[in-house]
Amino acid sequence: MNLPEIHEFLGCRTPDAWITAALADQQTLLIDHKNCEFKAASTALSLMAKYSTYVDLLNAMSRLAREELVHHEQVLRIMKRRKIGLRPVSAARYASGLRKVVRTHEPHKLVDTLVVGAFIEARSCERFEALVPHLDDELGKFYFGLLKSEARHFQNYLKLAYQYGDARDVDQAIERVRAAERELIESPDTEFRFHSGIPPR
Repeated sequence: MNLPEIHEFLGCRTPDAWITAALADQQTLLIDHKNCEFKAASTALSLMAKYSTYVDLLNAMSRLAREELVHHEQVLRIMKRRKIGLRPVSAARYASGLRKVVRTHEPHKLVDTLVVGAFIEARSCERFEALVPHLDDELGKFYFGLLKSEARHFQNYLKLAYQYGDARDVDQAIERVRAAERELIESPDTEFRFHSGIPPR
């Protein structure tokens, strides 16, 4: 697990205001975290369906989807133990905001999609790291355990981007997505979510 590499990859650290909001509303944090794990598995499966002739991508995404679904189940178990009921929680603006910078023509669409995946996994890892020191033993231990897998997913997405794209183009895509990601993280947001920007007071 290379946290310095992730810090360097991301354009900014999580603002303290988000950490404060997360600690104050752990029910929403867990519900949205569960949803994020499910969406991460769904994204991997959709990439497998769309790019069905890319053998390395198929193998990587198959493993990733299975792992994300295990995390989904683990969050559900924690919620059950804590008697947190399931309720609809709207999606954050984060993923849709990042998708806006994805180019629409191939092979650039695949490269950008993989780079976006790398940023989502890197940010998840960085947020788990930011939360761990402030959480109770059970949740802190669980989130610390997720750091390694999120870091690995980040590296897998990035490796695939360089495998299927031109290195210079991938570098430019990273710069473009980094700027968009930083804006989404550092700007005021209308609601608190796992990947939200600065939540309302």
